[in-house]
Amino acid sequence: MHRVVLAYASDMEGFRRAARGLVAAGVPPAAVIWEVAGSGGLPLADEAGPAGDAAGLRVPRRFVELAEKVICHRDPARFALLHEALCALRGNRALLDDRADPLVHRLETMAKSVGRDIHKMRAFLRFRATDDEDGPHYVAWFEPEHHIVRTNCGFFIRRFASQRWTILTPQESAHWDGRALSILPGAARADAPSEDPVEAIWKTYFASIFNPARLKLKAMQAEMPKKYWANLPEAELIPDLVREAPARVAAMLAGGRATTLARLREEALGCTLCPLHGPATQTVFGEGPADAPLMIVGEQPGDQEDLQGRPFVGPAGQLLDSCLCDAGIDRAQVYVTNAVKHFRFELRGRRRIHQSPSPAEIETCRWWLDQERAIVAPRLVLMLGGSAGRALLGRAVAVTRERGRPLSLPDGTPALLTVHPSYLLRIENPAAAEAERARFVADLRAAQALVGAGRA
Repeated sequence: MHRVVLAYASDMEGFRRAARGLVAAGVPPAAVIWEVAGSGGLPLADEAGPAGDAAGLRVPRRFVELAEKVICHRDPARFALLHEALCALRGNRALLDDRADPLVHRLETMAKSVGRDIHKMRAFLRFRATDDEDGPHYVAWFEPEHHIVRTNCGFFIRRFASQRWTILTPQESAHWDGRALSILPGAARADAPSEDPVEAIWKTYFASIFNPARLKLKAMQAEMPKKYWANLPEAELIPDLVREAPARVAAMLAGGRATTLARLREEALGCTLCPLHGPATQTVFGEGPADAPLMIVGEQPGDQEDLQGRPFVGPAGQLLDSCLCDAGIDRAQVYVTNAVKHFRFELRGRRRIHQSPSPAEIETCRWWLDQERAIVAPRLVLMLGGSAGRALLGRAVAVTRERGRPLSLPDGTPALLTVHPSYLLRIENPAAAEAERARFVADLRAAQALVGAGRA
């Protein structure tokens, strides 16, 4: 019997070294005991398995990606299962393509569970500000289901690279001092601060972006499970916001669509929810009839839109107007807007070069887009490009794969996805540009046909 002791619970490199030696030496999974020495990078206490010649061992990249998640699962059997899969792959490199295989199914289920836990940690971890002898220090408490702290550290380092922060969890903790990462022992909830002065501002922001017209309680709890609410300062507002939602929706409807849309546009002019409002000239809100049957959503304002304060008036907008005309659509009867309301750019000399908005900026600005849709209530939403798709569908989209397919937004509103007209402007080959323009016009006609079908 072979005993392998890994340095910590998600020690992928240690597992890889040991497993390669075991497989090369022909040691079966049933003859191996896998153990973890402990969290915090404790030294190995025993052998790392036989030193077989693993030079010829090659595995698909897909297995490596799968293993990197499975290794973080809390199931103690994860090491033996991965070892078993490695042995099976030597005789069947197509093993992972067989979704009906019990081993493959179990590993993929474990990987999905870890992936969800990684997402929940990124979404529901809240830092609280403290001060010590070295200055500001941000501390957060989280209770992950799996061993994901080390895997997630890169995300938080990239996002908060210039700040000192510590993430406390029951199993192990992570500390970033602005230059290096340290893995520390586990902690207790009492070790984390209970509140900070910024929370009042955050609660005000959360209450302001809460859209009562889009409230779906079961969907909200599925995305934000109650077990995480204790860590979320904004969660204490949810019961009151849910209780007041019907009255707020009734008030919105009583105000009339046109009046409410004008009021929303006026409020958006002072939006400072994300850093884009600083360098931009102004908020560029949507325009069009308050009862338009078709809503077209682009990415963000461009240079000319930012200067004029109107959507789709620059080169891409002029091309959109021309294509709408070819498709038999009157732009005056369409509501046009963008996923993000401020121009994001990089200054090069005197030129402002367009930069795509980040997922965080799209998410922050989605409240305004949701309000526009709630007021206009279009029969169909046409999404121009991936950023618009992400804002409305709530996920990353591949335009080439989903273009032209009937889609539904989370609230059930019919939608179509196509390219942004700026894509057509970047095509240098005249023949290719003309062909893509014709295809874009066909997408517009398809949208108009679906709107007409909805009217019937």
